Amino acid sequence: MLRMSETPIELEPKLSIQPPTQPEFERGLQPPPLFQLPPPTQDPLVTQHRTQIHPEIQLSESGPEHRPQAVSLWVKHRRLLLLLWGFSLSAALLGLMFYIHQNLNRSSDQPGTVTPCLSPACQWASARLSTSTDPFKEPCDYFLFTCGSDRLTQDSRGRHRRQGIPGHPQNQNGKSAWPERKGERPLREEELMDRKTMLLQYLREILESNDRASSSAVQKTKRFFHSCLDTRSIETAGVEPFLTLIHKLGGWAVSGQWNKTDFNATLSLLMRDYATFPFFNLYVGRDPKEMANGRNKRYIQIDQPDLLIPIEWNSKKQKSRAKAQTLRPFMATCQRYLALLGAPPSSDMMHVGMFMSLSSELAVKATPLQYRLSKGQLHQRMSIKELQIQAPAIDWLGCLRAAFHPLPLIEDDHVLLHNLPYVVHMSPIIGKWLNNYEPSNSAPLQTYMVLNLLHTLMPAMDSRFSERVNNGSVGDADGTAPRWRRCVLETERGFDSVLTHLLSERTAHREAEEMIENIFSSFKSKLRELKGTNPKSLQSVVTKVQSLIPRLWITSEMSGDAELDRLFSTVSVSTHSFFSNYVQLLSLWQKRRRRLLSDPSEPPDVLSVTPLLLGSELLFPLGMFVPPLFHPTYPRAMNYGVVGFLIAKDILHMLLPDKKASRGGAFSLSSAQLQEVWVQYSALQIALQAYHQSLQKRPGDTSISGLSHTHLFLSAFSQVNCDFDPYHEFMPLEPSFLIKVICARSHLCPTSLQCPSQTQQHSLQTC
Repeated sequence: MLRMSETPIELEPKLSIQPPTQPEFERGLQPPPLFQLPPPTQDPLVTQHRTQIHPEIQLSESGPEHRPQAVSLWVKHRRLLLLLWGFSLSAALLGLMFYIHQNLNRSSDQPGTVTPCLSPACQWASARLSTSTDPFKEPCDYFLFTCGSDRLTQDSRGRHRRQGIPGHPQNQNGKSAWPERKGERPLREEELMDRKTMLLQYLREILESNDRASSSAVQKTKRFFHSCLDTRSIETAGVEPFLTLIHKLGGWAVSGQWNKTDFNATLSLLMRDYATFPFFNLYVGRDPKEMANGRNKRYIQIDQPDLLIPIEWNSKKQKSRAKAQTLRPFMATCQRYLALLGAPPSSDMMHVGMFMSLSSELAVKATPLQYRLSKGQLHQRMSIKELQIQAPAIDWLGCLRAAFHPLPLIEDDHVLLHNLPYVVHMSPIIGKWLNNYEPSNSAPLQTYMVLNLLHTLMPAMDSRFSERVNNGSVGDADGTAPRWRRCVLETERGFDSVLTHLLSERTAHREAEEMIENIFSSFKSKLRELKGTNPKSLQSVVTKVQSLIPRLWITSEMSGDAELDRLFSTVSVSTHSFFSNYVQLLSLWQKRRRRLLSDPSEPPDVLSVTPLLLGSELLFPLGMFVPPLFHPTYPRAMNYGVVGFLIAKDILHMLLPDKKASRGGAFSLSSAQLQEVWVQYSALQIALQAYHQSLQKRPGDTSISGLSHTHLFLSAFSQVNCDFDPYHEFMPLEPSFLIKVICARSHLCPTSLQCPSQTQQHSLQTC
């Protein structure tokens, strides 16, 4: 057997602890005082017991010639010795009581003496642990998993694992190293969920909860969510709600009933009430140049539109064009749209042809983000008056005033453009189509805007339109997502402040803030251990970190029930009409943009699951502290083993993006892979150290399944899914591998970890 460490690694305190043979700096993370007993000393009570209780035995061992003198000495000092004995006994008892008090919490880390957690959340967590692989029962499985072996042991119970080292001969096809096999238990949904999905699932549970005491705004939010789930009512309604809406907007040339509304008037209405931007995108954001100087003012930002027609970029000509191979299926999709909306078959081809022609003309100046970045076309500042001169076909002041009503806008207000050449190119095209269409027959620009509105409202349409979206050329990122997920996302678009309120009510603020404080403190101490880093660069990072203020991402005054009821007082949510509810959602979404433009503070993002660096503040969103990853009744070992590790990893990626790990080891890894291994191992160290800091501040912790604290911490960590962060593709090793490294470099693990040498050697040779 090949031992994982040179010395036995045990968690249970012993009566005699030998000093470590490794220097402190070589052993890595050291066990804190909580897990160490003081060096063994001779018990004064035992010493006094030997010298005072049996003095006759000691005297009898002396020679006969000294016996009378010894007896006389004993009699002479008897009272003094009795007094000393009484004092020593009292001191020993006090010392014993102090020893027991000081080590009561230390002994609580031993299996069998921990306090069990019996909350419903802990019972669920216990059941989950029981179906997962114990990293201490199969301590060497990471060798096989790393190499992409398709062997699945019986004890692993079908645990989901990522593929092996990218580029390895056993992984040439890029597929998972763990194909599904007959007879295996299918993976549970929660085993495959990433952090974002877990948050959405938790929000779903909140929205589905039946709380009759909820405020009016909360009830409206829940009704909206349930109307989204009511697909039967959506199917029954069909296309009638959309046709009714078009009639309110002045009709449609395709249907033959159109009152020839003004182009800019229709565009302003679409922007104000329906969050639809056919010819350009509109959103609110900051200027990076000003942010560097500490200014947080937001501006209206104008970007190229999300064109419905599929386009491709020609890098040689530096132009975009419609994808030739997709034009035919896209045309067929558009024809199906018109047929579903009751367009006469005799005219649908003409309308589709003009729509595609206009789309193709606009696409010429649409360019990829990286190209615009290289050309310095992002965040170009100009006044609304200057923009009107550059692109006169659009009534910019009128449209922007409509979109951001009732905020006052004037010609001298500045906006930021992200593709000025496109905007300049767009204006004469619109002018040409405005002047050249046949009034008695068609209005291509109005048809173009109606089809864009249709695309905006498709999530509220019946399944015939969603099928067209999924199967046609007009893609939908969430088209294949479960219905509940799409409904949670749609609910957040309009009722984000209500969801933030509900999530805040259910988040354990004190526990989350304590974890943030301990993790950040441990991270700062980790900075001092960095080696191989440029001193100036390291000092710059340290200076930056010292100035940061980590905190839970909540506003100083979270909206209460009364404030939320006031904000949503004009919103009327129908139980069985998702389309009308969705139209109101679009109006709420646009109001959300207006709030961003007028309020310089950063509202919490209820869907965020990673920290945000904003000025001198390091903000941690509420979404990082939700079940099943985090729960206030969990043992802190579980919370720190999972969420604590994820927080530490997020901080490392955010603040040390260029840290390079030293090369070496058994595997040939890329620089990015080496860095990710270093980041995740450092994050595990930081989380473990932070947990120990927590125990020092508040001694004692509960446990699950009778596991000791550190055993539970590492077992919880071993359940971290590789898909929990966007850097998983650079992590070539199983999380269980990091546990073996921690155990080999510290004395915290409950048992010594051993590997059969044959298995290890075979795996290493394969890798």
